[in-house]
Amino acid sequence: MKVNVNAVNFTVDGKLIDFIQERMNKLEKYYDKVVDADVFLKVEKTSDKENKVAEIKVNVPGDDFMVKKQCKTFEEAVETASESLERLLIKRKEKLRTHI
Repeated sequence: MKVNVNAVNFTVDGKLIDFIQERMNKLEKYYDKVVDADVFLKVEKTSDKENKVAEIKVNVPGDDFMVKKQCKTFEEAVETASESLERLLIKRKEKLRTHI
């Protein structure tokens, strides 16, 4: 799967990109028609410790899924966002199965 990682106002290191790519590739086992994913990483300017935001947009034929999570680290945010996407993709697959 093609994954585009976009960081707002900072540069992303290679380890984080590899982690994101690996995590997004796991989504294909839940729904094999995923075209690509866009990952947006932001640091919110708040006094709160949970200021790392990961927004993931997954493109599938006929639909787009968008999930936004805010956590203490980018890894944690990507992990929780991808878990939400897993549930969404499983739901989508089940819905398509019932219509066939």
